[in-house]
Amino acid sequence: MNGIFFSVNLADTINQGFTRMVQQYADQFHVVSTWLLVWILNPVEHGLQATPPVVLLLALGILAWLGIRRLVPTIMMVALIYSIGCLGLWSKLISTVSIMVVALLVTVIIGIPMGIAMAKSKALRRVLNPVLDMMQTLPSFVYLIPVLMLFGLGRVPAVFATTVYALPPLMRLTELGLRQLPEDVLEASQAFGATPMQQLFAVELPLALPSIMAGVNQAVMMSLAMVVIASMIGAKGLGEDVLASINNLDMGQGIQAGLAIVMLAVVFDRITQAYGRSRRARLKITKANKQPIRKSSAATAEKQEAKA
Repeated sequence: MNGIFFSVNLADTINQGFTRMVQQYADQFHVVSTWLLVWILNPVEHGLQATPPVVLLLALGILAWLGIRRLVPTIMMVALIYSIGCLGLWSKLISTVSIMVVALLVTVIIGIPMGIAMAKSKALRRVLNPVLDMMQTLPSFVYLIPVLMLFGLGRVPAVFATTVYALPPLMRLTELGLRQLPEDVLEASQAFGATPMQQLFAVELPLALPSIMAGVNQAVMMSLAMVVIASMIGAKGLGEDVLASINNLDMGQGIQAGLAIVMLAVVFDRITQAYGRSRRARLKITKANKQPIRKSSAATAEKQEAKA
């Protein structure tokens, strides 16, 4: 039965290719790793660590209030983050958030422009869709192997692994939001003489913002899902405690760190969802406000005709 199969060994070919890449471009990857660490990761983490917790909690409350616009949920969001500090995990929370913020920034910088390009080009969409399928299907542990070979241990490979893991949903939802825009709105903007760039920034992106924010929300959630896995390659933070609890069979430490990750996930999830919903609410309010105006103008016209 085994005689019908040809012998194919992809592992050796892939290993040789990556080994050759590391040998030829090791200096370039080291420069990228050093630049990202020195100029972005370290300033973000040191800045957050140096900021008093009260200021960070206040900033979180303002951010939550601007999105949610309700007092009780805003207080709950702040209370959840405060609870992580009460568990003695504030420093590790900041380390986790700094990695997440940088990874999310890289994901947004790459994902939104690529999603726009996919929405505008069918050929690019055909090429990238299988790649995105593979990125979403591959186990997250597989991402750690190439980034370890290229960037070594530490926070930098954690950022790149998290970016690769979180990129597909943002690209897909950005592209979906732009492709599902009403045709009459686009035709109206073109009729008023809007250039393609004006139409993109003034019409398409604002209308597609709920879908884009849903993509950002998914990217945040997937970034948090990589927290524990990234700790295996030297990334500090809440995942470090989870990994240590597994190694030491310390159930209490694992549950405490796990609860902290859950609370952080709830806060980020609710805030990013709120910003997507607030945009939809503003659109509904605008439509609702236009209808009485039309009715009143029609009634005024009828009264004028009756008087005449």
